[in-house]
Amino acid sequence: MTDWLAVDWGTSHLRVWAMAQNGTVQTRRANDAGMSTLPRDGFEPALLDLAGDLLGAGLTPVVVCGMAGSRQGWAEAKYVATPCAPPGIDRATYVPTRDPRLSVHILPGVKQTNPADVMRGEETQIAGFLALNPKFDGVVCLPGTHTKWVHISAGEIVSFRTFMTGEMFALLSQQSVLRHTAVGDGWDAAAFADAVSTGMSNPSEIAARLFSIRAEGLLNDLHADQARARLSGLLIGAELAAARPYWLGQHVALIGDDKLCKAYADALGAQGLPVERTDAERMTLEGLKAAYAGLKETTQ
Repeated sequence: MTDWLAVDWGTSHLRVWAMAQNGTVQTRRANDAGMSTLPRDGFEPALLDLAGDLLGAGLTPVVVCGMAGSRQGWAEAKYVATPCAPPGIDRATYVPTRDPRLSVHILPGVKQTNPADVMRGEETQIAGFLALNPKFDGVVCLPGTHTKWVHISAGEIVSFRTFMTGEMFALLSQQSVLRHTAVGDGWDAAAFADAVSTGMSNPSEIAARLFSIRAEGLLNDLHADQARARLSGLLIGAELAAARPYWLGQHVALIGDDKLCKAYADALGAQGLPVERTDAERMTLEGLKAAYAGLKETTQ
């Protein structure tokens, strides 16, 4: 029997876990019914289409994180301002539903006013990480389309910065002149390490260095694997240069895609920094479980 549903609703994906009261995952399901594909009245049908058969006759709590709580999502879950603990169920937005079996709560994101920044979904992964590492003080880095660097102290998100490194990589590798050079999905570790060093040392030259990738492909037959790794390394190197106040001398934990986290771990390791890698999906689920524990307390 499903006691509650844990839901991670991203821009391009929907993930649902059918949960037992003791925190055991009974079933995991996923599809591509992300926030960007749905009108506001399409969220409840999309959830029922994926997981409706998991519901019993009674009321099923549903705890949701991610972009379902955005302004364009199911219902806007207002941001909580830093400094703050990762927001729990007490700050969630209750969403009325047509199906009487659903009791939906959407967790809010986190905002920072100066410099202006927002996160939505990552705070739940941070909550999961802190649930497993309650004494952690340091920096959590969440590599992705929009990479977050988050300063954590005494269980609170003190400050954070977002870098569009992943989106820039996608745009440059797929839609710029570099699409002719950085093709495929190959990798060259040495080229990446060298480019990270260059990007960190000379971030002001990054625009010129990026075009050199295309020029070397034309003039010197630069291999596609090297071109792709160099593009990534230059962008990540420039990011590390700007994020130095966050990671320098800190204990850094990485939460994200395994392949991308390895690239960040390699880049940070070259700076002599100890790095802890974690499983992103597990952190999300642990964060949702922590929120559900709060919901149980309020209803007992």
